Order: sequence, then structure tokens, then C-alpha cells
Amino acid sequence: MNTPATILFIDDDPKAGKLWLRFLVGSPYQCQVYRDPRRALARFDSDGAELVITDLRMPGMSGIELLKEIRQRNIETPVIITTAYANMDSAIEALRLGATDFIKKPYDLEELLVLVDKTLEHTQLKRENRMLRRQLKDERLRYGMVGTSRVMQQVYRTIDKLAEVQCNVIIQGDSGTGKELAARAVHNRGPHSDDPFVVIDCGGITDTLLESELFGHRRGAFTGADRDRKGLLESAGTGTVFLDEIGNISDAMQMKLLRVLQEGKITPVGSTSNVPIHARFITATHRNLQTLVADGRFRHDLYHRLNVVTLTMPSLHERRNDIPALIGHFAMEFAHKYQRPLRNFSATMMRHLCERPWDGNIRELRNYVERCFIMTEGDCLDLENECLEPLATNGKPPLAANESSDQDAHYDLPPTLDKLEIKHIQRILESVGGNQTQAAKILGINRSTLWRKLRQVRDKAD
Repeated sequence: MNTPATILFIDDDPKAGKLWLRFLVGSPYQCQVYRDPRRALARFDSDGAELVITDLRMPGMSGIELLKEIRQRNIETPVIITTAYANMDSAIEALRLGATDFIKKPYDLEELLVLVDKTLEHTQLKRENRMLRRQLKDERLRYGMVGTSRVMQQVYRTIDKLAEVQCNVIIQGDSGTGKELAARAVHNRGPHSDDPFVVIDCGGITDTLLESELFGHRRGAFTGADRDRKGLLESAGTGTVFLDEIGNISDAMQMKLLRVLQEGKITPVGSTSNVPIHARFITATHRNLQTLVADGRFRHDLYHRLNVVTLTMPSLHERRNDIPALIGHFAMEFAHKYQRPLRNFSATMMRHLCERPWDGNIRELRNYVERCFIMTEGDCLDLENECLEPLATNGKPPLAANESSDQDAHYDLPPTLDKLEIKHIQRILESVGGNQTQAAKILGINRSTLWRKLRQVRDKAD
């Protein structure tokens, strides 16, 4: 049995509250009426409410002031403002400050009830969608990455451990293995996931610009610095700073970054005062930092400051049992992006793709699947397709079946893409309790398209 939604109704006119209470008799709502906004606020602090309806002009505390107090406590609780025609400018100001809607006085009680129904339904839908997105994020792409191979399971276990603490991390791996995705997964599953995730490419930026980007600058610090600018390390708050290709920074920048890690403070360019920072540092590189330290090209003290934990992303060669799932994921992505039918890869083609070296790792595989959607016609792709250029082997033969590093996994002929699509649709439907309208929204298709796909499945089954 569902608990009735609680409404707080605030109006200094006693007749307004009495009429509203009498009108709500037999409704699915529980209403508390107040003439004093401060008493209503105390009730909100103690027990909360699903909806607040407040007059705009009241003695002691205006509806605007009450709205501000509620927004400081809860950003989501809907607030409806009731106002006379003369106060329309104030009502618009209330909307700017976070009011959900307003209704002009004198209002029809039936009209107000319709607005209440609509507001609560919309709020409930937003809450359900957020819960569904969280559920789908946990169940489908729990870590923002595709793959269930043994080496990826180890990556996921490490990410879960890192999410529990706010320590610095080094992510190593070849180019195209998904180091940034892993960094985002650590951030998103941690306690500060609502704070910024700031990405800085250390490989493609000069020392001067990198220092200004990281630490910020004060007006007049250099030519073109016409105003103060907050640095990315400060902007990250208690979030995460992801320094990509950390192995490329100069000796001078290494020293400055070491000082930041030691002191937890930065000095903006052109300033003499320090600014505290609280972000977690995740760094990534395709180079072996231990080798760079041994060669004297990377400071050992900076390395040990950054390297509380090392996470190594496997190459596609080490996880080729994940290739069918990756192809299916990319195929659905590009079918939606280019508004084209979902393409099947023949069994021969799929086996061939699973045995390629893929020196460019996931990035190369993704680009190849995208090229397939751009250059080919028809529902099925095969090796003989004239529109596809041959896959470069870089002088390397395809991998033999016994070369798989997933010793605990057996390579079977993967499912076709239409089967992957149906399986995906069925998972979404299960997650929303069979609600086709919600499932269609999540899938990014209209309900009639979803209905046709489900009918095709039933027809084949018959």
C-alpha cells in the first residue's frame, strides 16, 4: 500500500487553507495547512514533504524567502507559488530561484489540483528515471566498460577497491586500451562522484600553458591575461584530476607538481598567495614510468607520490574473448548515430575480427566498426564485402586459437547482432518491469518501433 503524498499548504488567509482542505477530502493526498511560513518550515525540517504550495506575499516571511530556505535544504522538492496578478514579476523571479510552477489568484481549486497531480507525477517520473539510470549503470555498464574476460574482472575488482578510498592512482596500458574510461570508473564509483572529473592532456601542451591551466593565473601575469582565472586543480574541488600522458611533462613541471602533492596547495601564476586543493590525482601513461625513473627521466619522488596504486589496462590481445561484445556495443552505437539498420557480422567475419592483432586496441576496433556502418550496404557484413578495405596486419599473422590469454574462457561462435539487440531489449524491459514506454525512452526509440521488434521476435518463435 502506497503512503499518501504529503503536501504543505502555506497561506496567511485562513479561508484559503480551509477551502483547500475541504476540497481534498477523499483525495490520495495528505495535506498540512499553515498560516505561518516559519512553522511550515519547521515541519518541513522535521518530516519533509512531497510538495509545497505557498502564497507569495505573507507577513514575517515571503514566499520567495520560504522558497530559498527550502532550496537550501532540498533541491528536488517541488514548490508551487500562488500569487495575485499584481505580483507576476515576483512569480517569475520565484521560477528563476527554483520554483516548480505558479498559479494566479483567484484560482479554481480543480485547476490547482490538476497542477498538483501533474507536478507530483513529473517528480515521480524523474525519480524513477534517475533510479533506472542508476540501475542500468550498475547492471549493464557497471564500470563504463564492456567486457567480462578474466583480465577485465581483475580490473573491475581493483576499481572497486580504489573507489572506497581517495588515494592517487597511476593507470598504465597501451594506447587505445581505455585508460580514461578506467579513471572515470574510479571517480564515478567513489564518494565524490558528484564533484568534477577534470581531464588534462599533458602530452599536447607547453609548460607555460600547462602551468596556467593547472594552477590558474592572476590578471596581468602574462600577455593576454586580462582577468583572474581559476586553475583546473582548484576547480576540481574534492573531485578527480586526470593527468593523461604524465610521462611527457618536463623536469620543471615535475618539480612543481611534486610540491603541490607534498603541500596540498597551489600558487596561481602571477600570485604570491597559496590556494589549498583537495582533489584526487589519477595519472595515465602508455610509457613505463619505472623505466623512466631508472633512466633519470622522471623524478622518483614524484613517481612514488603518484603511485599509491597502479592499475594496468590490458591490451585487446589479452582479452580477445571480449571482442564480440565490444563489436555488438559499437554496432548499436553507430546504428543509432547514423540512423541505419543494425548490421550483422557473418560468423566468418566475426571469427576473423576476433583473431586480428588489433595493435591500436579498442580504439582501432571501434574505428573499424564505424567504417563498416559508413561504407557498406545490406544487413550482413562478410570478408568479401567490396566496400571494406582489408584490415592491416602490420606483418603479423592472425592470432591462433591457443594464443588466448583468457585461459579460463572458451571461445565459442558469438551470437549475431540481432540476437544481441533482442537480448539488450529484454534486459531493459526486465529492469523497468515490462513498461514499454519507459523501455523505449531508455533505448532511444519510439514505442511503435519497440512494439514491432517484439512482434518480430514473437513471430519467429511461433
